[in-house]
Amino acid sequence: MSTTLNAFVHTLRHEADDVISVELRPLPGTEFPAFTAGSHIDLHLPNGMERSYSLSNSCEERNRYVVGVLRDRASRGGSRCVHEQLRVGMRLPISAPRNNFPLHEEAGHTVLIAGGIGVTPILSMARRLKAAGKAFEVMYFARSRQGAAFVAELEALGMPLMLHFDDEKGGPPDLKALLSARAPDAQTHYYACGPTVMLDAFEKICGELGHENAHIERFSAVAVAPSANAHATFTVELRRSGRTITIKPGKSILDTLLDAGVSVDHSCCEGVCGSCETRVLAGEPDHRDSILSAKERASNKVMMLCVSGCKSDSLALDL
Repeated sequence: MSTTLNAFVHTLRHEADDVISVELRPLPGTEFPAFTAGSHIDLHLPNGMERSYSLSNSCEERNRYVVGVLRDRASRGGSRCVHEQLRVGMRLPISAPRNNFPLHEEAGHTVLIAGGIGVTPILSMARRLKAAGKAFEVMYFARSRQGAAFVAELEALGMPLMLHFDDEKGGPPDLKALLSARAPDAQTHYYACGPTVMLDAFEKICGELGHENAHIERFSAVAVAPSANAHATFTVELRRSGRTITIKPGKSILDTLLDAGVSVDHSCCEGVCGSCETRVLAGEPDHRDSILSAKERASNKVMMLCVSGCKSDSLALDL
């Protein structure tokens, strides 16, 4: 498993309807590892669940991590536990930060798009770009002003900010019109985080408009069916440990390796957190995660062991 950090709940704050922020601090005499804008951490919750949440505070800070948590009405227990069971002063084990949504600070201009609770990594990115003196703008979409967290923090940064609240505007934003207003430019990077329907539209529109530097982060996994040429049974060669293990139908690479006593970092087991990302040394993976870009998948340099399979007879992994 990933390194576990000892933290305690310093502050719980109401940010919007059904949204609270959780400020975590390290134990006295210690500090948290540094993180980069776009990072997330896993909370090891009192009910035994692990859930990933994006960091919203400045990546310059080492004395705290801040996450925003929406109380999901369809919660399987994670967000409900955060809202109902966390208390100020409570010890809470967390993971070290990981970043599957990195900010390209060298961009000539950056467009940040947030939908609902997707504002959390976007806020951290905005803080970083402001501190670095970079040109950027933010679009923030929410169903209502009452449900939009961190608006004051964004307004305080002083960059161009477009707020769109569905109940005030009579419906959702015209994302295609907004993105069409920006000509394709290799120096501009676009980032989006929010609900699946928004991210699917964002990817499609950016592709149609030629906005090549488009980046997304998903909070929930997208079901990806095995490829037609995926193998049901294949072998995995672990180059560093010198072992070869057979993967059989109905069982993931990750679960098979764990059952065989192989130590592999993992958390979500759904292809969204990135903790089981592993270097591929040979063979062709069947990528089924919700993290890697099309370019990263085509390179076959890394894969997520929790959900992905294999298109070749075998894989060689850096394990």
